[in-house]
Amino acid sequence: MSDTLLTKREAGVLTLTFNRPEKKNAFTHAMYEAATHALKQAATDAEVRVVLLTGAGTVFTAGNDIGDFMEHPPAGEDSAVFLFLKALVDAPMPVVAAVDGPAVGIGTTMLLHCDYVVASERARFHMPFVQLGLCAEGASSLLLPRMAGYALASELLLFGEPFDAATAQRAGIVNKVVPDASLHEVANERARTLASRPAEAVRVTKELMRAPLRAETHATLAREGAKFIERLGSTEAQEAFMAFMSRGRK
Repeated sequence: MSDTLLTKREAGVLTLTFNRPEKKNAFTHAMYEAATHALKQAATDAEVRVVLLTGAGTVFTAGNDIGDFMEHPPAGEDSAVFLFLKALVDAPMPVVAAVDGPAVGIGTTMLLHCDYVVASERARFHMPFVQLGLCAEGASSLLLPRMAGYALASELLLFGEPFDAATAQRAGIVNKVVPDASLHEVANERARTLASRPAEAVRVTKELMRAPLRAETHATLAREGAKFIERLGSTEAQEAFMAFMSRGRK
């Protein structure tokens, strides 16, 4: 694995740690490839009963590394970011997430595909796609209205403003909010508990819950992906990205 994605396997739990703390764990093309590879390997490894996603330090992930993203923009359904999302959607084992600090962009939308999410009280969520001249991604246009209700989903996606852990819990993105210091203890306990349950019973139950929406989720990923790529070439997005990069250089 890449040193920007750390892996640890213990007691049936595969922990994937986004490891670029100096860049707020922002995702690069290489990180997406490494995470996809890890998820696909885990899907065929009977010893992996649960996957736990977390970020190094006090950040989950700031989303895409904008500089790297502009160098490797998604160009189709075989792009690294889309393959990562597909691998997450198709993961047969439960996926748990421990969210501390910022979870931006795909850092929030990937949680819609997790089966149990623990957040610290200081966790902050943000889907700024519209602000960047883009559109919903990660099948959020399908899943978030179903989980949060249309009113809250439209507020979070259309305004694109940050929101706290309590709002994320109200939206159904987060299962449990815990004190900052106990985040990893609680997340690890929940992951180990799931790993201790009869493995096939857990997988079958997850499949039964996820199967009715899987085809629609994949279709939404494809539809959003096409629109997202189209939006990347728009004047609105180009201006927003240039403004973002200019702020970063100051």
